[in-house]
Parts: sequence; structure tokens; C-alpha cells
Amino acid sequence: MAARSKARKRAFQILFEADQRDASVQEVLADQVRYARSDDRQPPVNEFTMQLVEGYASHVARIDELIATYAVDWDLDRMPVADRNIVRLGAYELIWEDGTPDAVVIDEAVQLAKEFSTDESPAFVNGLLARFKDLKPRLRRDVDV
Repeated sequence: MAARSKARKRAFQILFEADQRDASVQEVLADQVRYARSDDRQPPVNEFTMQLVEGYASHVARIDELIATYAVDWDLDRMPVADRNIVRLGAYELIWEDGTPDAVVIDEAVQLAKEFSTDESPAFVNGLLARFKDLKPRLRRDVDV
């Protein structure tokens, strides 16, 4: 598995844990960094994972607003936890990060959905993130206002 794929997977796991614990992602990230430093059995948290988690944290309200607006027939709180956090991470990277091609971001999110969620989840994640990709110029403009 490529380094960035591992970093995305770790970022997803941090978002998922924060959601499950009803804790902030910054708190869970700090816990993971601390565990990795004190226990050599724990993998280190790499720079890209931190960038994704911290970036998501700085846009959490807007990301949840976008998901609630565009996830047809799904309330955010009723969405499977894995799907919700995969889409959150994908939306952040798609809209605010310019270092990765959009198609790669979507494909990586779909792969996470295949690994961690239901059989229907990859199509859901793909469809919602593709919608964000199509709306990206407008969404970025709305954010910059």
C-alpha cells in the first residue's frame, strides 16, 4: 500500500474514533501521536495524516453542511459512521487540498468504503464525492467569501 494511502487510512481511523468517542479529532490525533512516541508497537502518525486531520478539523462545520445538503435521502446522523467519516475526509481533501488529483481522492475514498463499510457504501461515497468534484469551483468560491 502506498504511503499516502496508508496516511488516508490512518486519518479515516482517527476521524472514525473521534466520532465514536464523541471527542474532537484534534484530541484523538494527539492521543495517537503520544501513543506512537511511547509505544514502539504503534505506527507513527505521518505528516500527511496530520495534515488531513487538522485540515478537516478546520473545516468541519462546512464539510458537514455540504454532506447534509447533498447526501440525498440521508441525514448525517443516520448515515453509517464509516461512510460519514470517509466522505468527510474525502470532501476535505477534494475541496481544500490541491496536491492530489480529484480522481485519486475519490478512488481512495471508494477503496476505504470497500474495506470498512457496507456493499452499498462504495457507490454512495463515489456519487457524493463526484458531486462535490463537479461543484468544486463553486464550493471553493463560497468558502473564500
